[in-house]
Amino acid sequence: MAEPGMVVRIAGVEVDIPRSVGFYGAIAAAVAVGAVEPPLGVFIACVPLAKMALHSRSPGPLKWLGQVLDGAAKPVGGDAEGTIRLTDPDQAMKEAAYTKAKADQAPPRIKAVAAREAAQDAAEVSGS
Repeated sequence: MAEPGMVVRIAGVEVDIPRSVGFYGAIAAAVAVGAVEPPLGVFIACVPLAKMALHSRSPGPLKWLGQVLDGAAKPVGGDAEGTIRLTDPDQAMKEAAYTKAKADQAPPRIKAVAAREAAQDAAEVSGS
């Protein structure tokens, strides 16, 4: 995952800007120099979009189509981490709850160190 500020979230879609520029820029360069034919370049460029069809809230037929395209994309790196992906608010809440539960179980000394580091991180982010 990119550093904070390098990922844009718009209406349930998350775009990793640096990786997306690199991914689509490399495809464009490969097509421009003739290393990849344009139809293959378009297919490769559509892989991240097709992978979004695999999202847990996708309807059955769309999810099926997404799985077919995901299988077809394996030879062109379709198993790599997506540069554009749908966010799952339910999963984020579960991960946050799990993290909090684990933090609550930590010994007091660990909690104190974590609190101090969190305060330092917050101060760096706010520019204090």
